[in-house]
Amino acid sequence: MPHPTPFQLRAATPADTAALVDLEQQTFAYDRMSRAQFRRHLRSPTAAIWVAERSGALLGAAVLFFRRGGQPARLYSLATAASARGEGVGRRLLQTVESDALRRGHDRLRLEVRTDNAAAIRLYESSGYRRIAEKPGYYDDGSDAWQYEKLLTGASE
Repeated sequence: MPHPTPFQLRAATPADTAALVDLEQQTFAYDRMSRAQFRRHLRSPTAAIWVAERSGALLGAAVLFFRRGGQPARLYSLATAASARGEGVGRRLLQTVESDALRRGHDRLRLEVRTDNAAAIRLYESSGYRRIAEKPGYYDDGSDAWQYEKLLTGASE
């Protein structure tokens, strides 16, 4: 089977808002970000949104939050379109936010993931994340989460 056409990674812009909301709706059953939240994060000095696209179509997105003062950066959301799963979109977005966090002076990245999201857990663990906490009832539907963390020193793109 031929490899799909390569995709590009770039910082999201306000023009991506509708596509980001669509991806969120298609990917997550609960805890979805709204159009207003995306707009706010796109303008925020403490957030970055990265997207993967091919031929103008959004294949995935990652939302990164960061604060000053040495606190860990936080991967708030990582979504891959169903049509692009298995192409490395999630892994490339994860590497991109890790590099972005490191450039911004953060040496750790934290995230939460549903305890029943086996694919995401495999991605994070194979990328060097370690489980540091359990968060019972973390999600809107009452599902539990695992919290993961990765030390970013020496991270590379």
